[in-house]
Amino acid sequence: MEWWVLMDWVLEPLRHEFMVRALCISALVGSVCGLLSCYMTLKGWALMGDAVSHAVLPGVVLAYALGLPFSLGAFVFGVGSVATIGFVQQKSRIKEDTVIGLVFTGFFALGLVLVSNVRSNIDLFHILFGNVLGISNADIHQTLLISIVVFAVLLLFRRDLLMFCFDPTHARSIGINTGFLHYLLLSILSLAAVAGLQTVGIILVVAMLVTPGATAYLLTDRFDRMTLLAVASSVISSVFGVFISYWSDRSPAGCIVLVQTGLFVLAFLFAPHHGILRRQPSLPG
Repeated sequence: MEWWVLMDWVLEPLRHEFMVRALCISALVGSVCGLLSCYMTLKGWALMGDAVSHAVLPGVVLAYALGLPFSLGAFVFGVGSVATIGFVQQKSRIKEDTVIGLVFTGFFALGLVLVSNVRSNIDLFHILFGNVLGISNADIHQTLLISIVVFAVLLLFRRDLLMFCFDPTHARSIGINTGFLHYLLLSILSLAAVAGLQTVGIILVVAMLVTPGATAYLLTDRFDRMTLLAVASSVISSVFGVFISYWSDRSPAGCIVLVQTGLFVLAFLFAPHHGILRRQPSLPG
């Protein structure tokens, strides 16, 4: 009897259509961000991911105000922020990390001003922290299309992107167009940030773009396994996070990111070769 009660409690969220939609979209976005996070981790672009995810805010606001797909506005401003970062870096003596900080805070501040001045039905809380439980059919279709595009590009350019992330100098020497790959990866980053916006919002989307790859990086030294582990951990985090948010009546975005962080802490402590508690102490000479 107790077993049936437990199962009924576990499966109760699946009786609600909004929960099923939230679980499916969260898993889809988790898989997309998990795969991309492997390249972000190898390239060391955590700060760039944070910049792009914040810079899309004014694009989202303007798109909603003009009645356009939010993904279009977010993508334009995401790519625009990347172009601005590159331009300022080339034309000044300021280092890249400083330029990134200047640009993404400027774009984010512009978005906040637009939210307070542009008349629309935009809920700032939903933009900042996601609204996966109330996602509309139009947003589902946009997220599905974005996910297909991101998966297709990452699979099509897999070898070139891998070489570009590991050793761009060698990639350039063998004839790979690293400039094209640089902006291609940043464009895909912008699209993934738009997809993650629906699940965890602008503030926390960088966690979905960094944490799964960092977790997998501690668990294996092979890129193929790294991608599988990153996608698996991201999907598991997304699904469990949504379940936990239902049972605890808490924010889905916060729960998803907390589960991801918990998996990273476990990998950091107990990873077979790189976990701090599993490393063999060096013998004195």
